[in-house]
Amino acid sequence: MASGLTIEPRLITLEGGEGVGKSTVLSALRDALLADDCEVVSTREPGGTPLAERIREMLLDPSHEAASPETELLLMFASRAQHVSERILPALRRGAWVISDRFTDSSHAYQGAGRGLDGAFIDELERRAVGIQPGLTLLLDLGIAHGRERTRGRDLLPDRIERERDEFFERVRGGFLARAAEHPQRFRVIDASPAADVVAATAVAALTRYRQGIA
Repeated sequence: MASGLTIEPRLITLEGGEGVGKSTVLSALRDALLADDCEVVSTREPGGTPLAERIREMLLDPSHEAASPETELLLMFASRAQHVSERILPALRRGAWVISDRFTDSSHAYQGAGRGLDGAFIDELERRAVGIQPGLTLLLDLGIAHGRERTRGRDLLPDRIERERDEFFERVRGGFLARAAEHPQRFRVIDASPAADVVAATAVAALTRYRQGIA
């Protein structure tokens, strides 16, 4: 247990800002585990179950009224609680590996560092509504300008969070790096600026070393 949370060694999470290439890395990690005859469940947040995906739509749809920071945080955790209970924990209990594109660290970065909400409040929600922590978190780190350049033209209809200003994303990036510094035993920070295949290979190598360490 860590801070009231159960560490799940087969739960791997990917974190980072916009345009860092999480989808490419997730596919590479999944393929590496499948090649070793592991069962793999790949998923994302917010989302991962039908109900959680509906919450995602409400959160990210720019046509809705702007959510207060507190509303945004609570909806994120409502989605996450459903995700954990209905998809992540059942997979872990049957021995599968779970790779999630974002998890609780994103709430600390986006709603904590980005929106300015109290980290202790987020910690309490994490303990009460989530209860688990990944064994390994790969943080794909990339400068904001570089990330914007990668996503330019890709998102013809950017969602509500993607429309935020660079100052917001600078705070988010700082929040992720602060989390990595606070939890060095769990985080591996990966430079996401090289070509996608190089970043993916670095991530797979980090997963391989991690698996050797817990074998």
